[in-house]
Amino acid sequence: MPLEIAVEKKKLKNPPLELHYLGNRVLRQGAKRISKIDEELRKLVREMLQTMYSKDGIGLAAPQVGINKQLIVIDCEPDNAANPPLVLVNPTIKQLSREICVAQEGCLSIPGVYMDVKRPEVVEILYKDEYGRPKTLKAGDLLGRCIQHEIDHLNGVVFVDRVENTLALAQELSKNGFSHQAVKPIV
Repeated sequence: MPLEIAVEKKKLKNPPLELHYLGNRVLRQGAKRISKIDEELRKLVREMLQTMYSKDGIGLAAPQVGINKQLIVIDCEPDNAANPPLVLVNPTIKQLSREICVAQEGCLSIPGVYMDVKRPEVVEILYKDEYGRPKTLKAGDLLGRCIQHEIDHLNGVVFVDRVENTLALAQELSKNGFSHQAVKPIV
């Protein structure tokens, strides 16, 4: 059994899955837990990775492609063929650090919009891999931020909901053709 799902890290002219954008209701639904990890799920993982690489992303949650499942793919080094992507099935946050950091985030579902977001510096998660093996991961830096961003998607939260500078956010959204009405601020 291979350790990771093999997908060439390249752009496809026609990625297999269609991205959904801010304003689409599918992004606001809580994703359902996955009960069966099988070849069909691994096929979905491959298609999600192909779609993510095609759109220059480093993370993609199933709800972003209209699939209401707790599934995430992440690759913080898309240009490094030797670095396998991370597949998170039913991830749950075990612990968040008290230390907070601010960094710029973007999202495949809100192209062109990049804003500062406050998040815990380190996250520890429990999840299953693409073969159903239970795993624990503690991550900081870009990977930790990406994991938190994608887990938000599984809970119907989009990164712009966490942006504190509402004036700058409204301007950025408008400039990129998105409605500020689609934001659901997290208090």
